Amino acid sequence: MQFPHLTLARLATVAAAVAAFALAAPAMTQQTNRISITTGGTGGVYYPMGGGMANILSKYVPGMSATAEVTGGSVDNLKLIGAGKSEVGFIMADAGWDAYQGLDKFKDGKVNARTLMVLYPNKMHIVSVEGAGINKLSDLKGKRVSTGSPGSGTEIMAFRVMEAAGIDGKKDIKQERLGAAESVNAIKDRKIDAFFWVGGVPTAAVTDLAATPGIKIRLIDHDEVVDAMNKKYGPLYVKSVIPAGSYPGQDKPNTEVDVWNILVASDKMSDQMAYNIVKTVFEKKPELVAVHSEAKNIELKSQSLGSPIPFHPGAKKYLEEQGIKVN
Repeated sequence: MQFPHLTLARLATVAAAVAAFALAAPAMTQQTNRISITTGGTGGVYYPMGGGMANILSKYVPGMSATAEVTGGSVDNLKLIGAGKSEVGFIMADAGWDAYQGLDKFKDGKVNARTLMVLYPNKMHIVSVEGAGINKLSDLKGKRVSTGSPGSGTEIMAFRVMEAAGIDGKKDIKQERLGAAESVNAIKDRKIDAFFWVGGVPTAAVTDLAATPGIKIRLIDHDEVVDAMNKKYGPLYVKSVIPAGSYPGQDKPNTEVDVWNILVASDKMSDQMAYNIVKTVFEKKPELVAVHSEAKNIELKSQSLGSPIPFHPGAKKYLEEQGIKVN
């Protein structure tokens, strides 16, 4: 015995499904090619660099529309990628390590991000001004200090620097949690005495402070904490220098701590998209340098330094084509 009405019903169901898929396909394709690049605050380097990167990718990768988003920084960016709300993010290597291992700010869950490329070294700025009474790290005790905005890599690193110097960031200072631009406004208004900022050189907000009439900035030396930081957290940090003259009125070099910046993506990103992003950024690097000078330090040779997060297979493919072996 046959049941033609069931057969017709099934055919109708299949036809409806095919029609729905046909309607959804263009939207799915469009969604795949629309990417969000999460950066940081407007006063730092991530945001203009991310904006320049978004322009290059939108211009040169067929079908891709990229936009740069303002965020709190590394921690926020990793959590947004983990939640599927962002495809690409700028992060600091130490925040990336924590996310990959499920440590510190990521104790509630690891983030399966993948490295697209090693970018440029971020420099820890401990910024004060003449007259605030801060000449060395220990002078921060009892002072009003911004440790970076919530959700930033700056905040993680600020506490690690203070810890290595024997300063309790919760008890020994009067803590504020401000981004670079907000910190500059606060120090101009004498609402804080110093602030931590991890970023490229020059950082626009710090330049703004240094160029303010009647104010002379003071960058506090702190490279002595590197060994203690690396002993506890792994080989993530290196001793380095912000050269004299990097900021108006900065008349001597500042010894400080560097941590590398990394561009990461969701592990769900297709190999082809990851390949296209990395290839385009390296091939159009001069256009990125025109946006911010730190882009000069994005180099193929830096990729072999490795990353605490494994490289995306698509990125790895491009780099291996250039003779660069990565993890």
